[in-house]
Amino acid sequence: MEIILSAAIGILSASGIWLLLRPRSFQVIIGLCLLSYAVNLFIFSMGRLTPGAPPIMPKGGFVDPTLYADPVPQALVLTAIVISFATTALFLVVMIASRGLTGTDHVDGKERSQ
Repeated sequence: MEIILSAAIGILSASGIWLLLRPRSFQVIIGLCLLSYAVNLFIFSMGRLTPGAPPIMPKGGFVDPTLYADPVPQALVLTAIVISFATTALFLVVMIASRGLTGTDHVDGKERSQ
């Protein structure tokens, strides 16, 4: 399971960086989304992959913490998802306004000849 998760994080990171280097605004926004997904998966994986383990320990007595999932990375990822959604919406609004003003969706505002 860790190999699959590591490969997914690597593929998302590589794809996001590749799209960030593209000249069009929409590709840059998609690249930022992919990078945020990769970071979210990385943070989530830091909380130990324990399928079926509850995130809350019962009251009283000594309990083995290895039998429970860590709730902090789950809360961080949930917060990061909300923030990345808001940031993506803001980027899309800015991109639409920029396209309306400049007439192109290139990052630098200039159409390049190929």
